[in-house]
Amino acid sequence: MLGLGVFLLMALTAMTGSWLAPHDPLEQDLLNSFLPPFWVAGADPAFLLGTDNLGRDVLSRLIYGTRVALMVAVIAATLTGMLGTTVGLLAGFFGGWVDTLVSRMVDIWMAFPAVLLSIVLVAVIGAGLHAVIIAIIVIDWTRFCRVVRAETMVQCQQDYVASAVTIGLSRRRRLFVEILPNILPLLISLLTLEMGIAVVVEAILSYVGLSVASDAATWGGLIQEGRLYVNQAPWLMVFPIACIIVAVLGFNALGDGLRSAFDPVLRR
Repeated sequence: MLGLGVFLLMALTAMTGSWLAPHDPLEQDLLNSFLPPFWVAGADPAFLLGTDNLGRDVLSRLIYGTRVALMVAVIAATLTGMLGTTVGLLAGFFGGWVDTLVSRMVDIWMAFPAVLLSIVLVAVIGAGLHAVIIAIIVIDWTRFCRVVRAETMVQCQQDYVASAVTIGLSRRRRLFVEILPNILPLLISLLTLEMGIAVVVEAILSYVGLSVASDAATWGGLIQEGRLYVNQAPWLMVFPIACIIVAVLGFNALGDGLRSAFDPVLRR
């Protein structure tokens, strides 16, 4: 429930960001630069979490950054899961040369450092949100593939699959009607874990300036801007880092909870 609460809070913030944000995240006011959060002496009540070096409202920028983070998390994790699950199902079900080919491809793919490969991919494709999503899909499909492949091989040895063969079900029905529903709890856990990873990857790429436009509000961009003034205004780094940590822990908690709720073995 805690993880679900974090997810719903992020979704609500992303959908109502333009109404919820007290200020324009790009509006600058140099006369109000480096205002502290509301609990520190000298704060301005109009800027609850203070302002940055250009006088922009930190709270508004965090709210708009939530929209970017959630969009990347949902889209990238879903597409990554679809690709990795499909390949993993085929490798685990058919075995033989299909499994060998997929396994070797996964081994080669995972030999590259994930963060370095994502930076190279975005640099080649071009900066932008679409490039970040493509980079996450290209890098992380192997995570789903390996786990789904192993679980599919285990499920293929179960009695219900042997019964499906006995009554003459086709390979496609055995794979997508019998086996796939039994690995859905695992897929849900992987999906929410991937959402947390996608948030971190987007923050890293934003930090190095390879995500959305440089003036747009992103959590990674806020960290990059805040590091220049960490001694003068530490809150500029603390708040976006806290948002990333809460989001990742929330997604992980949601995945664990959903798997426990849907997996009949864990439920017993």
